[in-house]
Parts: sequence; structure tokens; C-alpha cells
Amino acid sequence: MLSPSPPQQSATFKSIRSLQPLLDRVLVQRFKAETKTATGIFLPSSATQSPLPEATVIAVGPGAPNKDGVVNPVSVKVGDRVLLPGWGGSPIKVGEEEYHLFKDAEILAKINE
Repeated sequence: MLSPSPPQQSATFKSIRSLQPLLDRVLVQRFKAETKTATGIFLPSSATQSPLPEATVIAVGPGAPNKDGVVNPVSVKVGDRVLLPGWGGSPIKVGEEEYHLFKDAEILAKINE
């Protein structure tokens, strides 16, 4: 007889702000695609499914050590707007909000506007 499988465990924390990335990881929140055009037309969800390549940095790790043991700091800071690849990142969902953890080297560019 098979034993029942244990219930799925998920990390629970009150706020995404309590999450501190380790090493050279960067926590970002992607910009949400507009579901309504400037003229007031609502777009179907299939038209807004692909994630936008831009995000805001929410938290950063201290950096990763190089081969000599010296810590290289991450290249972005909290509040920066960044350009992300269309793939990768580890998704983290808190309530209805979705965030992603990327390595610093995976971030394509910092947007200076």
C-alpha cells in the first residue's frame, strides 16, 4: 500500500522586503504589460503573456568571491531599472505579485533614464 504523499511545502514570509539574496543574485520585479491601450481597448491575456524585458531591482546580494577570495560587488543597486533576458531567473510568488532572482551576470543592461 502506498503511503500518502506529504503536503507541498512552500516558503512563507510576510514581505518580499524580508528576502535577502545571497552572493551575486539580484531580486527583480518585472514590469507588467499594459492590458489596456491608450485608446481604452482592453487587450486579451494571450497578447500580454510574454514577460516584458524590463524590471526594477528590489534587493541585491553582497557579491560573489573571485578565485582569489575577493568579493566582487554586484553591478546594480536597489531601485535600478534593468534589461533582462527572455529566459532564466527563479520565480518567487508572494501573494499575487511575482518576482525573479537572477545572477548579476544574467542581467543584460542597466537602464539610465
